[in-house]
Amino acid sequence: MTNNVDVWNSIAKSFDETRKKPWAEILNFIYSIPKNSIVLDIGCGNGRHLIYCAEHCSKVIGIDTSINLLKIAKEKIKNKKNADLFHADALSLPLKDNSIDHVLFIATLHNIKGKENRIRSLLEIKRVLKLNGTALISVWSRWQDRYFLYFLKRLLSHHEEEFGDINIPWKRGGINLKRFYHLYSRREFKSDLIRAGMSSKEIYSTKISSKILKDNHFAIVEKVN
Repeated sequence: MTNNVDVWNSIAKSFDETRKKPWAEILNFIYSIPKNSIVLDIGCGNGRHLIYCAEHCSKVIGIDTSINLLKIAKEKIKNKKNADLFHADALSLPLKDNSIDHVLFIATLHNIKGKENRIRSLLEIKRVLKLNGTALISVWSRWQDRYFLYFLKRLLSHHEEEFGDINIPWKRGGINLKRFYHLYSRREFKSDLIRAGMSSKEIYSTKISSKILKDNHFAIVEKVN
């Protein structure tokens, strides 16, 4: 399978065309943050959250593994003097301990392959957050309209990969590539947050695209020790 980073670099332009504005859940979190905050956006992608963070907070840092998405984000924030971008991995953040007030980790955790790697990325968030700092984390739900039958069949059959893993095709602009995802049940999402030592202030699920079943899980977590 093509490396996930290569996939995101290949689809960066067409991805940007479909991801223009943040969801209300992200904007509500951003506007709840004190204006003197330093905010980290892990998996910042095309920068759609960076713009709002830069306008509301004192400083924002965007991190992504995709060079092409970072180039798009750079163009969007070129007039924002309080915004910086870094080419880096969520599993090894290039930041000091206790240096960040608040974190966005939106639709990125589920693109990391392997449970231990996902836990490691959550531990990295805890490391860089200041005491009582918070993070908004979102993942795709496993039991949503589009994938319910797929995972039901996997549940009833033998499968070698981790349950929840799926390769989702991107078909747009002449591109046909598969992206790795690990879709979460709400129970697993909560369990991984606990394993990483994160204190959950709120965990909830919403319908973004689905009509029947909720397709996204959100958590607001806090560093308490």
